[in-house]
Formats: sequence, structure tokens, C-alpha cells
Amino acid sequence: MGTTKENLHSKLSDRTARVGIIGIGYVGLPLAVVFAEAGFDVVGVDPAEDKVAAINRGESYILDVETERVRVLVDAGKLRASTDYSVLADVDAVSICVPTPLRKTGDPDLSFIAAAANDLAPNLRKGMVVVLESSTYPGTTREMILPVLESVSGLTVCEDFFLAFSPERVDPGRTDWTTINTPKVIGGITPDCGEMASAWYDQALDTIVPVSTCEVAEMTKLLENTFRMINIGMVNELAIMCDRLGIDVWEVIDAAATKPFGFMKFTPGPGLGGHCIPIDPLYLSWKLKSLNYNARFIELASEINTNMPRYTVGKIQDALNQHKKPINGSRILIVGVAYKPDIDDLRESPALDVIHLLKDKGADVAYHDPFIPYLNHDNLDMDSVEDLLPEVNAADCVAIITNHSVYDYQAILENAQILVDTRNALGLTGQIHPKVVKL
Repeated sequence: MGTTKENLHSKLSDRTARVGIIGIGYVGLPLAVVFAEAGFDVVGVDPAEDKVAAINRGESYILDVETERVRVLVDAGKLRASTDYSVLADVDAVSICVPTPLRKTGDPDLSFIAAAANDLAPNLRKGMVVVLESSTYPGTTREMILPVLESVSGLTVCEDFFLAFSPERVDPGRTDWTTINTPKVIGGITPDCGEMASAWYDQALDTIVPVSTCEVAEMTKLLENTFRMINIGMVNELAIMCDRLGIDVWEVIDAAATKPFGFMKFTPGPGLGGHCIPIDPLYLSWKLKSLNYNARFIELASEINTNMPRYTVGKIQDALNQHKKPINGSRILIVGVAYKPDIDDLRESPALDVIHLLKDKGADVAYHDPFIPYLNHDNLDMDSVEDLLPEVNAADCVAIITNHSVYDYQAILENAQILVDTRNALGLTGQIHPKVVKL
């Protein structure tokens, strides 16, 4: 008989360990598929009955995961899903991949993490490894997950079970960097915890990056996204400044990007979207307030980025005004509502704020997005228009909010009366065309 650590390590190494994934969304489902394809038996657990049913039928509901991959794994008995958390009592390794949104007050909403810990704790048993992947502030794994697991189960971390944090690095729509080949940062409550989590993930992923503690791993994720959020905030403010100066910000950025060192290209837009960049840095800012420290860069960048949808609406209003049209009663067509091009992800999309603001001003708003046929958000209940070009022709103003690659932007330009381009989708054409107003 080996030790708890030795026995678990053996199961992980020969891939006889059974894997549970709590939360089978944009992070959890790709991870579940990768582990199953590596040879593990995987069960996904989620309260959403439609997701569970889809997986058990062998269907994917995420663009990044092809249905055929799910079907093959389900037919082979390597992947299944359940709404019953008691199935976790039979697994050896658990990854928690639940959402971590912000409340309307801007405070972190950790209710999904708390629920996952409470649902896992009664099913925790000796010889398990647990990894939290949900983005959160430094200290969450040790201060929030660990006490629940130990107190409810009666087990001791590092002696009876192992606990670590590994930040998800999912960028929906990418094919070059995926769950398998994106380096995976892992930090444990103890060195042994980190070692066991690394031994597990190393069976399915190309590159493991071990760090000393779970707090380092948690902070790593926040640094990555805070870096992007602040730089986007800087170029968003640059766009406002260039507008005041009568300079094309896109030409400036393209010129600066020719420098082969010391510059990284970021582009402005109508606001931040997605599950990470608009949210994760504010987790860090919130945490630091409890330590009497004001994260000034984060707060300033957030203020600028948060104002971009309103700035975009101002651009639309000014464009209509130049054509002697009021925004109140005008037909405005939003082209693209996903938070980034060529995906079906609406989370935190700036298009939602733009639509709300336009409606508040009395505009008659419609949208077109081939990836999002229907949206329901905070009293918005809308269907994507079916035929794009006739709607473009009928609109008083068209606003490109998300620059999907499937659009024929030249045709949109030819049919539009006024075109507000927030993504430089028209490139050089937009610099000189009288119909076009750029961000």
C-alpha cells in the first residue's frame, strides 16, 4: 500500500483516475473534452439541464468544440454529464470552472465558486485532487475553498486531498492557441498540492508552468488581463484625443506598430467585452481596497473603457445630426453584437450597452449578427434581422460594433446612408468616404 499521494499519482500517470468538471461552459467543456481525449473517464456537472442533455446526446453548444469530438467521446463512454453533484464522490480529480461575474455594484460575485465548494465538499474523499480554474482575486482558493472542503469533509489538505489553482486561459474563437497547447500555470496550497495538480494536467496538456503558491497563480491571471485592460483603456483615450485633434487614430496605431521593439499593438473600440478583461482587474481592485490601497491604473482604465459605449452613441448622434436627423425616432442598425469577431459569445459585450443607450434616447434599434440570432438581456428582447443589406438600406444609420469577418463591408457601405465604424472595418476606405464616421 502506497501513501495517498503515491496512489493518486499512480492513477493520474496511468490515466485510470476519473475526472469531474464542475461547470461545463466555455472553459469547462473544452477542458472536459481534452481530458477525455487523453484517456480519462470524465463527467461534467452543471445545474443547466439543457447543457447536460446536449452533452449526453453527443452535441456541443460551443463553437470551439466540434460536435463530432463530443459525439465520439460520448459513444466511447469517456464523457458524460449530470446535474447530480453526488457523481463527484466517484471521481479522483475535480476541476472547478464556474463563472465569476461582477455584481451591478462592481463587487465580485463569488456565489458560483461558493456553491461549487459547498456541493463538492460532501463528496470529497481521501485521495482526491481539486483545482479551481475560475478567475478570482488572490487568496480565494486558500481563504474560501479550503475551509469549506476541510470543515465539511473532515479531511486535511495535503494529507488526505490536494488543492490548487490554475487560471483558465481560454480565448474563444482561437485555433492557434487552444486548451491543449496554451501553457498552464498551476500553483498549490502546498508544494505537494501543486505537484499533484501538475501531474494531473500534464497528462493532457502540452506545457505546465508550476508556480510556488495558489496566490501566485491567481495573481498571474489578473496581471495578464489587467495588462490588456489598461492598454486598451490607453488606446481608447488616445482615440478620443485624436478625434479632438482631427487625426486618424487607426493610422497612428498602424504606424506605431511598425516599430520592431518596445511597442505592442492594441486597438480602440466601443467598449470592453468578454468573460475576463472587463471583470478580472476589478477583482484585484476590490481586493486591494480591503487593504487600504487604491489601484489607480485599474480604476482609471475602467472609467475610460466603461465610457466607450456612451462615446460611441455620441458619435452616432453627431453623425445623424450632420444629416439633420434626430436620434429620437431614427432607425439605427447595429452590425455585430458578439463581444469579439467570429464567435457566438455575448458576455459583457459593449453592443448591449450601446443598444440600451440608443433606446433610452428614443432610437428605433435593430441588430444583425450571424452568430447570435437572438438576445435577451436586461429587458432587451430582440431577434437578429434576417436580410442584412435591405435593413442597411432602410436604416438612418448603421453602426459596426463587432467586425465579423463574414461581412461584406463594401456592400454595407454602398447600401448605408450613414455608417459609424467603431472597429476600422473599412480600413483606408473609411478615412476618406463621406458616409463614414470613425471612432
